[in-house]
Amino acid sequence: MNILVIGGVAAGTKTAAKLKRENRDYNVTIITMGKDISYAGCGLPYYVGGVIENKESLIINTPENFEKLTQVKVITNTEVLKINRDNKTVITKNTVTSEEKEFKYDKLVIATGADPIKPKLDGINLKGIYYVRTPEDAIKLRSIIENEKIKRVVVVGGGFIGLEIAENLLENNIKTTVIDANENIPPGFDKEVSLYLQEKLIDNGIMILTNEKVVSIIGDEKVSKVKTNKRAIKADLVIMSVGIKPNTKIAEECGLNLEDNKTISVDYNMQTSDENIFAVGDCASVKNIITNKSTWSPMGSSANKEGRCVARTIAGKESKFNGVLGTSIVKLLDISAARTGLTEKDAISLGYNTESVIVPLDDKAHYYPGSGLLFIKLIADIDSEKILGAQVFGKGSVDKQIDTVATSIHFGGKLSDLQDLDLAYAPPFSTAISPLGHAANVLLNKITEGVKIVRFEDFIENKDSYKIVDVNKVPTLENALYLDLSNINGKIENLDYDDKILLVCARGKRAYLTYNKMKYYGYKDVNILEGGLSLNKEVGEL
Repeated sequence: MNILVIGGVAAGTKTAAKLKRENRDYNVTIITMGKDISYAGCGLPYYVGGVIENKESLIINTPENFEKLTQVKVITNTEVLKINRDNKTVITKNTVTSEEKEFKYDKLVIATGADPIKPKLDGINLKGIYYVRTPEDAIKLRSIIENEKIKRVVVVGGGFIGLEIAENLLENNIKTTVIDANENIPPGFDKEVSLYLQEKLIDNGIMILTNEKVVSIIGDEKVSKVKTNKRAIKADLVIMSVGIKPNTKIAEECGLNLEDNKTISVDYNMQTSDENIFAVGDCASVKNIITNKSTWSPMGSSANKEGRCVARTIAGKESKFNGVLGTSIVKLLDISAARTGLTEKDAISLGYNTESVIVPLDDKAHYYPGSGLLFIKLIADIDSEKILGAQVFGKGSVDKQIDTVATSIHFGGKLSDLQDLDLAYAPPFSTAISPLGHAANVLLNKITEGVKIVRFEDFIENKDSYKIVDVNKVPTLENALYLDLSNINGKIENLDYDDKILLVCARGKRAYLTYNKMKYYGYKDVNILEGGLSLNKEVGEL
């Protein structure tokens, strides 16, 4: 069987290598526009910042080594101009020599990936504007940073790559500003999570400008300023990271079905509307496991699984890619943030009867050296108590928590399942009740027991209606009534039974214990501030 693979990064190389492992008699050829294949796109920001020292580390396999290792033929510097579905051929053009060739296929795999979005702005072609999509991009950018006097950089776009670039520039003592037109960054998180992350970045010296649109780039031959709808910012260079778009031009031109977002429409086998053509990676659509709707998952992790699925399908073996949950993670300075499943905003828009909670927790025994504070936001359907999503952020073991939730959602888990999971415990690794178990307990208390947990945003909208009560171990809040948990034995001086009371402590635990006691003694409208002062330090400034 003659199999052509168009594209040679994660999805393309995974498909090709797995095809040869499935059947050594297959004639497999990769055709790619670049001179490199199988490079570490997610590692590019860390090469720019010097965390990854050698550029050779970015190239997982050279074409030559890949051919020797897999017996897959690799044709580089070659663009596919056209797919002829009727006679099952592709027309290509060498980008160096301009020579055109025709290749026949029995099965075709499109793995053309995605391209960086280049906004239509005045000044977009000035010198000093860079993108970070390929190893060449990263190598060029690092060379400029190391060899020229770069003092100020503007990053346009606050996605994961943009923020990772900003972090690495900051580590190199470069004054860095991130501009994004959206209200909150990074995308994919609910508002309160994004605001916490933005605040941490600002505290560490990265200027974050959201709700701000770049309108032009100013300079003679080289960039000198970035102009937004609100101001002008000096810049020695600009990094464009406003997102990517699926590279599906040849798929559209040959008549394959596309989704509304211009990704190639595929079934669970990653097969397109043509039974002899498959699509994988950043150019293809996949299914969301929760909603069963088409979605886009431009992630290296998805690409590799999709490639494996296609190779097994072509080999005649039962294979199915069930879809994704949108699980992702990012490290920003000394904190990490991860998400999986639906955000609360998305769950509500999809019609779920949604409830959520944010809980500050230790990732391991608080007395063990190196324990870290992390926050877990759990989102569930009230009627079924099924877990819909989670967001975890902080200094602790964020990856462990989000992977456990993703696994639970994948298998249709409920909050009670998180309570009962038999997870590993020892002081260096976890708390006796796991962080996720604790967060599930809190959310179930909110859903089934009616414990009133108030978000800071909701409190601010109605702050004059609350009596704020400080229930920390020692008095912490100015202009608030202080209450010692151990002294509650009945009616509390200066608090009436009908008062609307907001209990505030560091993380919420003492507030819950106080809540429980006060409800027992007859207080009717007792509320707990979600996340405590750990999440909402502004309470102490009111």
